[in-house]
Amino acid sequence: MSLIDRLREALTQPPVLPLLEGDLPEERALASVPAAVLVGITDRPDPGVILTVRREHMRKHAGQVAFPGGKIDEGESAVRAALREAEEELALDPDQVQVLGEADSYRTVTGYGVTPVVGLIPPGLNLVPNPEEVADWFEAPLDFVLDPINQRRMTADYQGRTRHYYQIDWQDRRIWGATAAMLVNLTRRIG
Repeated sequence: MSLIDRLREALTQPPVLPLLEGDLPEERALASVPAAVLVGITDRPDPGVILTVRREHMRKHAGQVAFPGGKIDEGESAVRAALREAEEELALDPDQVQVLGEADSYRTVTGYGVTPVVGLIPPGLNLVPNPEEVADWFEAPLDFVLDPINQRRMTADYQGRTRHYYQIDWQDRRIWGATAAMLVNLTRRIG
């Protein structure tokens, strides 16, 4: 069974391993802003995942690697929000995305409850970064980012306490924080 088929099936089943709920486990009720991201997987024999690099001038998460995504507007579904944001950030035509399903919501330290929407996209699309939000984009190998060996648990001091987060280093790219945690959760869902 291909990795994409395993992921498609895993989205319909309970997770195999316990999931990460959010950045600050003790603050479960603080995810007050609904958001969605597109986990865009390229439909090829060795699939990749599309990631963006946020502009350095952004108010939040400047320069960080992230999935395309953002806040869910009033009356909007997570799927619609993820597709809208991917179109705004990368000019990805929503009609080019075959939605496989929604993954598990993840609570960020900034108060967002983020729903990852997993979608299959054709390889070789002409993705164009929105210069207001996205400095660059890249495609990392899906098997690499979902391999637990590459998902390193890191430690840092945050607000006077020791915190843990995940980091995935691919080439010269540092995927960490909520983005890495959502990838860890996909890995744990597959088992």
